[in-house]
Amino acid sequence: MKLKKIIATVTLASAALLLVACGNGGSSSDSDVVALEFFSQKPEMQATLQEIVDDYNESQDKVEVTLTNVPDAGTVLKTRMANKEAPDIINIYPQNADFKEYAADGRFVELTDDAGIGNLKEGAAEAYAVNDKVYSLPLNANAYGIYYNKDKFEELGLEVPKTYADFKDLVATVKADGSIAPFALSLNDAWSLNGYHQLSWITVAGGFDGAEDLLIRSAKGAIDSNAQTTKDVLERLKLLTDNGQKGFKGAKYADAVAAFAAGEALMMPQGTWAAAVINQQEPDFDYGMFAFPTEDGNSYTVGAADMALSISAESKHPKEAADFLSYLSSPEVFQKYYDQDGSPTAVNGVDTAGKFQETEGVTKLAFTEFHPVWLQSEWESEDGFWNVTVETVKKPDATKLAKDLNAFFDPMKK
Repeated sequence: MKLKKIIATVTLASAALLLVACGNGGSSSDSDVVALEFFSQKPEMQATLQEIVDDYNESQDKVEVTLTNVPDAGTVLKTRMANKEAPDIINIYPQNADFKEYAADGRFVELTDDAGIGNLKEGAAEAYAVNDKVYSLPLNANAYGIYYNKDKFEELGLEVPKTYADFKDLVATVKADGSIAPFALSLNDAWSLNGYHQLSWITVAGGFDGAEDLLIRSAKGAIDSNAQTTKDVLERLKLLTDNGQKGFKGAKYADAVAAFAAGEALMMPQGTWAAAVINQQEPDFDYGMFAFPTEDGNSYTVGAADMALSISAESKHPKEAADFLSYLSSPEVFQKYYDQDGSPTAVNGVDTAGKFQETEGVTKLAFTEFHPVWLQSEWESEDGFWNVTVETVKKPDATKLAKDLNAFFDPMKK
């Protein structure tokens, strides 16, 4: 039997070699075997994805899939796409502007039932169509909210906040108690508070359209530091200021998750994807998740397709790539992914009953009006927004917030 080479983790250095060795469906050492590269942006699901890839490789002898998982995957992918060195199979988010641009430019293969579209709930893939064509296989959706330590909540006599006023009072109570940090934060990974900042705008502006009307659909320079909405958003960001665990300003995402799992912080603003990482660390307490509360008692989450796959038009083997997508999206295979990740899934036949009750406070809103898509779906980029978030949390100032947001959004406005 041919010994298959399975690469569990690809470092940045080895990723460069992969561009030549397996990018665009190159051949393996056996000329009869098709080599495909599967590029993932889900580091927390690396082990599970590797198991799935291994199982697929062992199930047949015509195709060998290699999983690529690199630090700063989003930046690496943009570089490879710009250099026309796209991986065969790409985990890329179809709600984002870069995906839409690539799709419109013909960088992806149109997907049909042979690539797993038929395995999904009706309309799941079509929701991300570009020019009425489907280029993405969205297997699940993420959602963002606030993780909390249930045991510590009970010890301190706290309840899940029903309104923003309750949330603000809760943070003040925890701060005054002093026995635990209010939040586990990672300001050295700017993306990690993207959801919190977006939900701040969504909840004060009355939903997705209200937020976009203020941020991206408005005139240049229209974001006003004196507007009540701007002041309200600033107040929500200020709740995080100096309320993180020890060393939170220099902490990375993994550090924040570790701090929460170790009981060093009461709450953690983060997406459903973090549940798998928390569980891996086996916290000695029960935890839950609640959605971002509004003034009137409603609560919102925000999210969109998460493990979503596209096939590069540069791939020399689109048929084999489609076969892998069909395999991964089968209920029997994706069950393995869901059982670790727990995010709401679009795959028909996956057993979700009674599972991942920890995140139910947020996932129960999935695919409802209180689960709007990420705001960057109408933006040309998002990295600058992340940086504004972090700088505002560090030093809250309404004038600077409005100035920085205008500087970020104005170039996108006509």
